[in-house]
Amino acid sequence: MARWADLEAEAPDLAAAGRALLYQFGAGLSYLATIRPDGGPRLHPVCVNLVDGVLYTLIVDSPKRGDLLRDGRYALHSFPPEGTDDEFYLTGQARHHPDSELRARVVQAQVESGATTSDDEELFELDIDHALPARYKPRGEPDNFPPVYSRWRAPRD
Repeated sequence: MARWADLEAEAPDLAAAGRALLYQFGAGLSYLATIRPDGGPRLHPVCVNLVDGVLYTLIVDSPKRGDLLRDGRYALHSFPPEGTDDEFYLTGQARHHPDSELRARVVQAQVESGATTSDDEELFELDIDHALPARYKPRGEPDNFPPVYSRWRAPRD
């Protein structure tokens, strides 16, 4: 698994495209998929935060938080931008971080980006295994599918 800084170092254009899609509305917004106890998917929007080269999310006391504590595998997908269907997709492993000083820095980054937060959120680091951005032509243009894909996979130990 890798951190966002590894993605930036090895695939800077791919990371820049991903960052632009995640932060297109000011706050870092995406959909986070987790695995329910019965093995099914669970999908909800979340705020993500890039702090010191690491991708984090804050999760309220919820079934999603339980999913991440039990089985940290995740998939993250950007919101679609206006005018195109560009997308950015990550998979990896979420790790719970009880460090209150780090949590405070992530909360500060989230608030500064324009998002809200609450005292009952727990901090998770999103380690990255795979990144996949897809670029489309503007909506309405002919031959808009398939998109142009770029792929990045974290180096294996």
